[in-house]
Amino acid sequence: MPAPGELILDAPSRGRPPRHLMDLTGEQRRAAVTELGLPAFRADQVSRHWLGRLEDDPSAWSDLPADARGVITALLPPLLTQARTIDCDAGSTVKTAWRLHDGALIESVLMRYPDRVTMCISSQAGCGMNCPFCATGQSGLTRNLSTAEIVEQVLAGARSLQRGQVAGGPGRVSNVVFMGMGEPLANYAAVINAIRRLTLPVPEGLGMSARGITVSTVGLVPRIHQFAQEHLPVTLAISLHAPDDHLRDTLVPINTRWPVAEVMDAAWAYAEATGRRVSIEYALIRDINDHSWRAEMLADLLQGHLVHVNLIPLNPTPGSKWTASRPEDEEAFVGVLRRRGVAVTVRDTRGREIDGACGQLAALS
Repeated sequence: MPAPGELILDAPSRGRPPRHLMDLTGEQRRAAVTELGLPAFRADQVSRHWLGRLEDDPSAWSDLPADARGVITALLPPLLTQARTIDCDAGSTVKTAWRLHDGALIESVLMRYPDRVTMCISSQAGCGMNCPFCATGQSGLTRNLSTAEIVEQVLAGARSLQRGQVAGGPGRVSNVVFMGMGEPLANYAAVINAIRRLTLPVPEGLGMSARGITVSTVGLVPRIHQFAQEHLPVTLAISLHAPDDHLRDTLVPINTRWPVAEVMDAAWAYAEATGRRVSIEYALIRDINDHSWRAEMLADLLQGHLVHVNLIPLNPTPGSKWTASRPEDEEAFVGVLRRRGVAVTVRDTRGREIDGACGQLAALS
C-alpha cells in the first residue's frame, strides 16, 4: 500500500489473466483468429455473438462450423467466477463478488431504476489510495484488472438483464460507473481500453453511449490531463470530500501530492476539453466535513464552473469511527450550495444493507 504522497500510477499485475477476446481490438481479434487457423472474418462473427447478442456459449453458435466453435474457446477463457450474489430493494439491487483466475476477489453492483440500469464496476482488486472512510481503501491494493476483467463485469450484468434474471424483467445496461473497487486512473490503459470496448459499435464493442459512463478519481492530476486528451465524452467524477487541503490530506491521502487547487484546475481543463460537466463526489461525515462554513468553501471552489455536486451520506464500514451527518446538517449543507448557485443532489444510498453502497465494497470471502 503506498504511503501518503506516494503513488504507483500503474501497479504491476500479480499474474496476468489469460488473453481474452475483450482484451483485443477488432484488428487484433482478426489476427488472433487467424493464428488459430480460422478465417479472419470469424472474429466479427464471434464478436457479434459475444457483444451484440450477449451469447456466451460457443457450442450454440450455429453460424460457425463445429470445429471452429471448439477452437474459438481459446479466446474466451473464463475470467470471473461468481463467488457470492446478494440482493436488496426487492431484487433490483444486486451485488456480486467475483473470484478471479488467481483467487483475487472483486465486486460489482447492478442497480435497476425506473428509467435506467446502472452498473458500478471495479477496476482494481483492492485499492492503494488508503482513504480512511472507505472499506476498499483499507484493504490495500492486490492488483490491477485487465481490460477483459473490467468489461466482463458489465457483460455479466447485461446477460442477467437480457435473460430476465433481475427483478423487473428483461432489460439492458444503460449506465456504467467506475466507482467500484480501485482507483480507475491508476489502472489507466486498461480502463481506457474498457471504455472503448463498451462504447464502440458492435462488433467492435458493446455499443453503449459514452455519455452514460462515469469515471471516478481521487485526483490523479497527470492522468486527468491525459484523460482529457482521449476525447471520450464520459463524465469525470472527482472524489473530493473536503474543500481544503488541511482536511483533505487526512480524508484523501493522495492530496499531499496533488492538492485541491491542482485537482480542480485539472477538472476544469477536462470540462473545457470535453464539454462535459464535472461531478464532485462529497461524502458527508458527521462533524468532520459537513459544516456550513465548509459548504461555503466548497461553493467558492465550484461557483461559475460546469459542475454538479453529489453529496453522499457516509455509508457505514466495519471499524470506522465516523458516521453519516445529521439530517439537519445535511439540509443546511445543501442549502448553502443551492443558495450559491451550485447544482447539488443527495445520492440515493442503494445497497447499503448489503454493503454494496459507495465506500462499502470490500469483497470479503
